[in-house]
This record gives sequence, structure tokens and C-alpha cells, in this order.
Amino acid sequence: MTPSAPARKHPFDRIIDAIEWMAALFVGIVAANIFIAVLLRKFFDTSIPDSYDFGRLLLGILIFWGIAATSYRGSHITVDLVWASVSQRYKRYIDVFATLVLLFVVTVQTIMLFDKVSLTYRDNVLTYDLNLPTWPFFAVAWLGDVSAVVLIAIRTWRLIFQNESLEDHPESKIVE
Repeated sequence: MTPSAPARKHPFDRIIDAIEWMAALFVGIVAANIFIAVLLRKFFDTSIPDSYDFGRLLLGILIFWGIAATSYRGSHITVDLVWASVSQRYKRYIDVFATLVLLFVVTVQTIMLFDKVSLTYRDNVLTYDLNLPTWPFFAVAWLGDVSAVVLIAIRTWRLIFQNESLEDHPESKIVE
């Protein structure tokens, strides 16, 4: 018996996986920054230059990439008392409506964050110790927000045109 070849992933699924890996990467970077800063301060009485600035900027990046990672799966905390008590047809309507509202809100947020990136660039905001420009950190955070818009758009497309619902994904179910 020959092993079957792995199923090819849809391009949407590869985009989703890449965005989720980016979010995981930023979790690791933030954790490493905190761990190394504490280790250096405790045992070597020194610190990483701009450790505080890097920490808060990386945390901002992590937040926006985290929004992107949770935007597609729907596995974040939800309150679905109404949704749970209606028929499948109305569940789909609620899913589509909620996803469209989320798409609108995150799109507006992305536009506003781009304004923050450009303002930070124009004002030449620098870190305290090393005088590094901060706008690239804001730009990476903005890319996380753009990724959230892309994932929500994919989710909306699949809900409307591919007849999916949140129940179709086992990772989106609440474990009791």
C-alpha cells in the first residue's frame, strides 16, 4: 500500500497559516525580549538598550497580529446565546452579519493605524537610547491589521459563497 500524497492546501489556507505563524513568531519575540531583559537585569546588572521601547512596540505588533490570528477561526471568546437558540438558517445570517460588521470595523481601524504609521514617520519619532525610528514597528503592526482584514474578507467570502459556518471548523467550537 502506498502512502497517499498530502492534500494540496487552498491558497487561502496557506495565507491563513502564514498569518498565524507570524502571530506565533511575535509571541516568541516578546517573550524572549522580556526573559532576556529580566535575566540581564537580575544577574548582570545591565539592560538591553531600549528594552522598554522595544517591549512596548513589540507588544503593539503582537496585539495586531493576534487580532489577525483570531479573526478567521472565530475561536476567540464569544457570547452566542441568541445564535445557539436559532435555526441553522438564522445562524448563517448572524454569522454573515457579524463577520461583515467585524470586517467594517477592522478596515476602519486599519485605515486609522496607517495614519498613525505615516504620522510617526513624518514626526521622526525615535527610541530613547539608540535613537532608532519607531515607524517600522508601527508599520509591522499595521501589516498585522491588514492581515486581519484579509482573513476577515476570506472568512466573509467563505460564509457567503461557500456555505460555511462557524460550526464547520472544529477549532472554533467551545470546549465544555
